[in-house]
Amino acid sequence: MDSSPAATIEKIDASSLGARPLRHFDFVMAAFVVVLVLSNVIGAAKLASVTLFGQPFIFGAGILFFPISYVIGDVLTEVYGYARARRCIWAGFWALIFLAVMTVVVVAMPPAPGWEGQAAYEGVFGTLGVQTLRIVGASIAGFWGGEFVNAFVLSRMKLLTQGRMLWTRTIGSTVFGQAVDSLIFYPIAFLGVWSTEQVLAVMVSNWALKVAWEVLLTPVTYKVVNGLKRAEGLDIYDSQTDFTPFKTRI
Repeated sequence: MDSSPAATIEKIDASSLGARPLRHFDFVMAAFVVVLVLSNVIGAAKLASVTLFGQPFIFGAGILFFPISYVIGDVLTEVYGYARARRCIWAGFWALIFLAVMTVVVVAMPPAPGWEGQAAYEGVFGTLGVQTLRIVGASIAGFWGGEFVNAFVLSRMKLLTQGRMLWTRTIGSTVFGQAVDSLIFYPIAFLGVWSTEQVLAVMVSNWALKVAWEVLLTPVTYKVVNGLKRAEGLDIYDSQTDFTPFKTRI
């Protein structure tokens, strides 16, 4: 990316972008989908615990990496506008659907004679059952709702702040987006399996950790956003954008 301070940035409305080529959009979209899929494969259902101030702090292990997808989502919306972020969210949604179908099919296939890895495979990916379906459905629903709230809040806040104070909208959108994600995912996936107190504890702690991650990664977000804007020569605003989530056309 061109990080030269001499690079000029044109402020335009998303509706005026047309077919103008974007040099790095496809790479950012690919990174978003890859991080999303991997964070849902690894660690989504594992409870981890660390001791803080003499007390155990319980959290979902996937929290360590999943928030990166929200940071990339912020970058997508801030740099490329809501419509392109929406397109990426739908790409991620269908990637998760494919992941779920592939996982179910592969786990359900009878193991070859003499192959002893089936139990370990089922231990990692789960067996086909109600709980597995609950986790998969909750993950997809939470992602869909949370990401669209995140993108909408950030885009609207960009207009309200007139493009200033990036940190307010990256953190503010994460507060709302991650809240929606957690409120959807944990009750659907684990209520009745974990105790209500455990569900609430993990839901709140994971929400707080995700927001904390966003705060800690703010300097990185600034660097990536500013670098991409200079590289593209654009700063896109959504004053004329249709914010419906139910389409993929830009």
